[in-house]
Amino acid sequence: MADIDIQHPHSLPQPAAREAVEQAITRLGEKFGLDYRWEGETLHFRRSGVDGHIALQPGAVHVSATLGLLFSAMKGTIESELRRMLQERLP
Repeated sequence: MADIDIQHPHSLPQPAAREAVEQAITRLGEKFGLDYRWEGETLHFRRSGVDGHIALQPGAVHVSATLGLLFSAMKGTIESELRRMLQERLP
């Protein structure tokens, strides 16, 4: 198993940040078959072999995920894609 832990600062108001996170996870969901749900200001996502969350904080988001054996081999690719999407959508 492998873990991903990303802290990403942003300058968006909370509603805009929430919308950007939802758009990003929707895109990742289509690509990787993720299911997600909001619980307060935290978006939880999962699929077989992936379990994580994105916590919205004022001025930052915190992405935390645990990858199962199959996805552990793709950790670098998944983490790079997450970072790229955060930079694009949460300036």
